[in-house]
Amino acid sequence: MSPPASLRRCCPPDFTAAVHPPGLAADLPPPFSLLRASAQPGPHPAAPLLRTSTCQPSCVPVWPPPSGSGLFSTESAPSILSAWILSPLWAPPYFAVLWPLRPNAPPAAPSLPAIAVPLGAPPFQWSHAAYVHGSEQPPAPGPTGGAGPVWAPAGGAGGVPPPAERWGFNTTHTSCCVAASCLTAICVFKGAFGPVRAPQPGYAGPYPGQPPYGGPAPAPGPAPAPAPPAQKRLDPDAIPSPIQVIEDDKVKTTEPFTTGVRGQAPPLVTTHFQVKDQGNASPRFVRCTAYNMPCTADMAKQSQVPLAAVINARPPTPPRGGPPYLVDHGEGGPIRCNRCKAYMCPYMQFMEGGRRFQCGFCSCVTEVPPHYFQHLDHTGKRVDYYERPELSLGSYEFLATVDYCKNNKLPQPPAFIFLIDVSYNAVKSGMVAIVCQELKTLLDHLPRYNPEADSPVRVGFVTYNKVLHFYNVKSSLAQPQMLVVSDVSDTFVPLLDGFLVNVKESRLVIESLLDQIPEMFAETRETETVFGPVVQAGLEALKVKAVCVPHLSRGVLPPPVDSFWFLQALFQPQISFYNSLAKDCVAQGCCVDLFLFPNQYVDMATLGVVPVSTGGSVYKYTYFQAETDKEQFLNDLRRDVQKLIGFDAVMRVRTSTGIRATDFYGSFFMSNTTDVELAGLDCDKAVTVEFKHDDKLSEETGALMQCAVLYTSCSGQRRLRIHNMAVSCCSQLADLYRNCETDTIINYFAKYAFRGVLSNPTKAVRDTLVNQCAQILACYRKNCASPSSAGQLILPECMKLLPVYLNCVLKSDVLLPGADVSLDDRAYLRQLVSCMDVSESHVFFYPRLLPAMKLENGSLPVAIRDSEERLSKGGVYLLETGLRLFLWVGASVQQEVLLSIFGTSSFSQIDSSLTSLPVLENPYSQRLRELIHSFRAQRSRYMKLTVVKQEDRSELIFKRFLVEDKSASGGASYVDFLCHMHKEIRQLLS
Repeated sequence: MSPPASLRRCCPPDFTAAVHPPGLAADLPPPFSLLRASAQPGPHPAAPLLRTSTCQPSCVPVWPPPSGSGLFSTESAPSILSAWILSPLWAPPYFAVLWPLRPNAPPAAPSLPAIAVPLGAPPFQWSHAAYVHGSEQPPAPGPTGGAGPVWAPAGGAGGVPPPAERWGFNTTHTSCCVAASCLTAICVFKGAFGPVRAPQPGYAGPYPGQPPYGGPAPAPGPAPAPAPPAQKRLDPDAIPSPIQVIEDDKVKTTEPFTTGVRGQAPPLVTTHFQVKDQGNASPRFVRCTAYNMPCTADMAKQSQVPLAAVINARPPTPPRGGPPYLVDHGEGGPIRCNRCKAYMCPYMQFMEGGRRFQCGFCSCVTEVPPHYFQHLDHTGKRVDYYERPELSLGSYEFLATVDYCKNNKLPQPPAFIFLIDVSYNAVKSGMVAIVCQELKTLLDHLPRYNPEADSPVRVGFVTYNKVLHFYNVKSSLAQPQMLVVSDVSDTFVPLLDGFLVNVKESRLVIESLLDQIPEMFAETRETETVFGPVVQAGLEALKVKAVCVPHLSRGVLPPPVDSFWFLQALFQPQISFYNSLAKDCVAQGCCVDLFLFPNQYVDMATLGVVPVSTGGSVYKYTYFQAETDKEQFLNDLRRDVQKLIGFDAVMRVRTSTGIRATDFYGSFFMSNTTDVELAGLDCDKAVTVEFKHDDKLSEETGALMQCAVLYTSCSGQRRLRIHNMAVSCCSQLADLYRNCETDTIINYFAKYAFRGVLSNPTKAVRDTLVNQCAQILACYRKNCASPSSAGQLILPECMKLLPVYLNCVLKSDVLLPGADVSLDDRAYLRQLVSCMDVSESHVFFYPRLLPAMKLENGSLPVAIRDSEERLSKGGVYLLETGLRLFLWVGASVQQEVLLSIFGTSSFSQIDSSLTSLPVLENPYSQRLRELIHSFRAQRSRYMKLTVVKQEDRSELIFKRFLVEDKSASGGASYVDFLCHMHKEIRQLLS
């Protein structure tokens, strides 16, 4: 019996039979949801368990099991278990879909001829397909006979399913569903964004006790008993300590870092230092993996050290610094090389008395324009060398001419359009009222270059559900006017005059509109929304705000791909509509920031396409609660609106002869192999560039790199931001290993791996990282280290933390298999890391753990290593992950300390639901709150605080970030991974 047509499109090819419940039509129309069922309880001593995936809380009996053994015969299995069941959204579920299971018995054992249903056991759920232990390939179709496929239990030896961390795939299963309105999302557009996918009935949440990223902590309560610690083969104090390396670097960095010395590695990202720009870009802008580049491709291949640079074109302005100098070369535009088009920089060599200059990148000689001519001094430098930033500094800006603008027209000042979802869920959750109230304040803080001047940004407003509502807020009106576009299949902007307005001129009308919007839609019962038309209508603007749950018109997502069949599909967009939409956004200079508030699966892999491709950001607040998450959301929204941003940007990286830029990693769009297009360019985005040899490099001249970013400023000016970097070249491997930067290498490895999961199994990606790391260290041991015993692990001084940091990448939620986190969280983190700079990725993979009880002296205490054995029952510790803050409180903390922090002397009375510390009038409380504030100020996202009491359930989440320990999902401890790495190195050397 075949499945109905409405269901057949999402069935696997080996779907064979279906059983219809009494009274149910053979072909039900949508809406419907596909559910999986659970067997009724009932113990059986010989019944093996099945590897399952999670489902909805409700459990439906598959079939009344026969009395006795609890086993179904092979002949009856297809007709009983291979049943499809439809559940209308307005009715309780009738039955569940079950796919054939693949045998997973030991090699010598034959496939079992029956499927076992344990009776009396806790309810369990059937999975659509089971993989062989350790496999990441789709299971082959089982043998079939006249009665249908052969059924057998899936599990480990003895019928016990293998642990999740040992399966090479994500066990969360995605099933077919029709969009339903149970998600609220707020999206920040710098143009437009993609639709929010409807919740999925078969969505698997995180493990018990673990919230998704951005979600609330579990309810307080006793945590499960911890597993006995594994026996360690090395003393943790005898292996390289990240904290010791960080502190040693702080001690030796006492003077400002000067960039004029070629091949000099900068201080670590964890060290605060001043920079003197003397011709090379500051480490705030550019960090390289190696500051001594190998001269030949063979040498680079032998060492396996990645050659890359992490470029943050617009980093946050430091407290004692300022933006780069702006240079105006007049109507002719910036002076450039005639051949390679490199811009004037300190690497250009002037000759013939200053009438010509030789390019440092391609050696071409170019005439100096008359208006730019200047005499040379006795050293060959121009006499105005120190007066011109482009000749003496590594980073600066040029004012571009009309030739650098689209269609040879100067750009107009940007406009922000705020798109607000006013469907039932958005109104009911209070999100519409929160956004409207906050926008009234944010309009006074729109981005501007001159703090004393008014912002040139114009604003417009649109609300939508099934239709679009445009608002006329012209200053001459007494009340705003609404214009409705009901034909969403042919979207257009119904008005021009009065739609985009100056905030100062139309302030009263705008505030009246924001007051009326929550009231106008307070009684709405409309649960469906459009999305594609909303984005297309906003493409003419440069920034948009929205709360949306799109289910209609263009951009509705199809049923998700079964994650068991193709693991890499978890991170791939499901339809090409959003790729085209992202391309249109980039072409219009429209950047997208997306704020999501999901309660279930929303397909982040697809939703993130537009923000990631346009240089935007994704903010995710799972299980949003206004009482605990409002502060985090509003702070993120404020920063996103207020930060300086460039629009319609194009980045190109030029290099000297012998190397070339080959690969780019980050949030951008590329229509060719050289130009990185960013519809939005802000301080939170970094681009990682990988270099390859195409010729031999010279030790005398070194290697040069110039990053040029053409963009439109908030004031409407077209500018060119230039960053220059010169590194040394070496012919000896020892010189290469002497000036490498481990934090930058880890940033590259993470982005390389997180892109790799798009087309490769996670196990293959992890193995690639481990092999490359082993080859890097084995090459050093063989060619640079002094002869020593094979049992001794030798690490280069600048790379001695490479194993511990690489292990943190391997243990990340993106690469570690299993269902520890949801599919959305894995896709979200993959997108987030792809645009991180080195400082952000460092704290993300190796969190900062501070003993908060040592704040008495007023200085920042020395951090401790991320291991549970470093914690004291009598201590209080602050953990920073870059996305969250945890305050861990030991069970034996002194009453005076508790009273100073929480206002209570009893450990049991500490409120674990606190997201901010009480304001108490004592020095300790004040210093701790100031420390938390300073941590938040250093990050691009507001870090929500979670109070963790020792042995409380929330401690399970806290321990996930103690990255030197073995993780509950199977990640190796630092000690174990170091031993494994030593073994790999010895094998390579043998």
